[in-house]
Amino acid sequence: MSLSLDPEIAEALAPMADAMAEATPPGVGDIEGRRALWEPIIGAASNAQPIPADVTMTDHAPARLEDATGLPPAYIEVGQLDVFRDEDLACAAKLSRAGVPVEFHLHPGAPHEFDSIAFKADVAQRATADRIRVLASL
Repeated sequence: MSLSLDPEIAEALAPMADAMAEATPPGVGDIEGRRALWEPIIGAASNAQPIPADVTMTDHAPARLEDATGLPPAYIEVGQLDVFRDEDLACAAKLSRAGVPVEFHLHPGAPHEFDSIAFKADVAQRATADRIRVLASL
């Protein structure tokens, strides 16, 4: 299995890196919630249209890549309290082991969507500045 990306950098903000992992809370981290969130990514026009039968969730999940060699540099950030933290850490490690340049930020004490919940908080301001810096460098 391989993943081909056109962008110069893969940016992931608290990503759901594993389409098949079980996590809480229900509706976000469970398999049904993950399928609904992944449908647009894998080509379905909307959540109302089913995923094609010949496409598996593992074909598109960064955490399930067998070989990440040659992927573009990655910027990954996640809150320490985010439900997706562990899979994001694992994804960053997998990319790094494959020689992919990875900039990873684990924001202490921050939950999922911290930047939307408290966008004026110092941690959100730092995260926004980092995103702008990375995007401006492209």
